[in-house]
Amino acid sequence: MAQVADYQENLKRDHRQPSESPEVDMNPMVDLAFLLLTFFMLATTFAQPQSMELLMPADDPEAEQQLEQPIKESHALTLVLADKDQIIWYRGITDPVVNRTTYARDGLRQLLSQTYAEVPELVVLVKPHEESTYANLVDILDELAQSELPRYALADLTQEDRNIIAPTLETI
Repeated sequence: MAQVADYQENLKRDHRQPSESPEVDMNPMVDLAFLLLTFFMLATTFAQPQSMELLMPADDPEAEQQLEQPIKESHALTLVLADKDQIIWYRGITDPVVNRTTYARDGLRQLLSQTYAEVPELVVLVKPHEESTYANLVDILDELAQSELPRYALADLTQEDRNIIAPTLETI
């Protein structure tokens, strides 16, 4: 029976008071999180929306005729936006030599810089074809803005333009 009494005494000794779990103060960590959030918000620069200025033609046909300025044929570079990311270009209207290029760096950008170096009074006429995409128009407007050409315009593709580019369109 002595063993039973010893066992009960051991049980009484082993019953310790439950210890309290340690508390972690979260306030410094929350403070640090807000300090980091504030720092990164103030340290980063927010992206400014970039837009391109686009002058729209006048609605009045008489005012439009007054605004039109005649240009020399040798100063005109016509870019026709074709399908399959191709650009058909020619200079002048009388017996033009029709060429093709792409939107690549060695294509359109090189064409614009070389032609502008040859003809400082260059006027670029951009004429989208029905088969071209809106992305092609945006790309060409970006290239014109980056090349810092002072004069360019969007124009409709006329029947005369269609006759000039017809043989080239057939080979695309």
